[in-house]
Amino acid sequence: MSGDSLSGIAAPLNRWRGQLQLSGREQALLGPELRGLDKQLERFKTGTLRLAVFGRVGVGKSSLLNALLGEEKFRTDVAHGCTRKQATAPWPHQIPGLGPLLLVDTPGIDEIAAPARQRLATKLASGSDLILLVLNADLSSPELEALEVLRRSGKPLFLVANGADRWTPQQRAELGDSIQRRAGKELQLIWVAAAPRRAELLSDGRVRSKALAPEVEPLKIQLLELLQRQGQLLLTVNSLHRAETFSRRLLEQRLQQRQQAAQGLIGRFATLKAAGVAINPLAMLDLAGSAAADGALVLQLCELYGLRLHSPQTKKLLQHIGQNSALMGGVQWGLQALLGVLKQFLLLAAPASAGLSLAPAAPVALAQVALAVHGTRRTGRETTKQLLLAAHRGPSRPAALLRRLRQLEPSANNWLSQQAPWSPSPLP
Repeated sequence: MSGDSLSGIAAPLNRWRGQLQLSGREQALLGPELRGLDKQLERFKTGTLRLAVFGRVGVGKSSLLNALLGEEKFRTDVAHGCTRKQATAPWPHQIPGLGPLLLVDTPGIDEIAAPARQRLATKLASGSDLILLVLNADLSSPELEALEVLRRSGKPLFLVANGADRWTPQQRAELGDSIQRRAGKELQLIWVAAAPRRAELLSDGRVRSKALAPEVEPLKIQLLELLQRQGQLLLTVNSLHRAETFSRRLLEQRLQQRQQAAQGLIGRFATLKAAGVAINPLAMLDLAGSAAADGALVLQLCELYGLRLHSPQTKKLLQHIGQNSALMGGVQWGLQALLGVLKQFLLLAAPASAGLSLAPAAPVALAQVALAVHGTRRTGRETTKQLLLAAHRGPSRPAALLRRLRQLEPSANNWLSQQAPWSPSPLP
């Protein structure tokens, strides 16, 4: 990723963060997410990239990291399960355009319940730029669950099969086929031997296990090549994704906080418009009054959420209001025509039907009222949705910067394709 492309993303992203204003309640509710975002943006600024290992207890995660480092930085034990919390160590390789490279060790995933396992996988993915899922056999259920969470994060992911020294070439081929069939052919599987050992017969007849040199060079070469080519892009994608995730959470929180007030506001405008339609005998005035009421509702909702509509959203909403008004007017004209026919029929029937010619007016008025209420509520829900989408996708916001990044660096789509586009939860 070129320096110009990076500066074109970094500057507006930092500006968005500087202009981010949270209420006291929002700071209390979203404090951990905000701190995580700030840590990510600081790493983006310094070029600090994190490579994390993930997997079950005893698969050799710590041994693999020690083998990549070439020294014993992470604790290992024959009893397994030594890693109780995340641990980090710098990987002494200089990548142009990047700062420190950090290797991250994590606890085993099979000693915790499924919900906690998913939370751990989500937290790990959000705080890492590159992930290694370490295996020492075929994929287990906990590993498949974690793999699905990691895949949805959109982070680059390698499958690392540890223990190459314990399998024959044919066994490795069969096991590799089974792993990739279950995990997906698009994920690359790399065989390593992080801490190989060989049985050795001593002169006194005893057998001892002798440690051999680790066999991790293929993995090391691929990791460093990837970081050379796309390390900056990785940091940029992950920083934007972290910022966009926080933007979603903030907007959803604001929607929830103002939901009751928005529903009350929409209800009042629906009542006002219904009353006007019911008592007004002129169809053209009904149409004008309905459009004016819906337009005022849009402005009131903008003020309630403290947001402004950009021109594309404004145009879309005005079209929506016009469609609602046209629908109401068409139905109203049709009902009035039917009312005229009924009136003529009743007048011709007999003078004894005096007063009955007005009977159809009541159901017509009720239908008009129901249509007006439905149109206003629909307008209110659509306005709320478009306001939040405008706030989420507006210029210099993370979602817009992600779209720009996709255009500048098409290879970023390989990581972003798993992430579904956001749409705010509709008002009930």
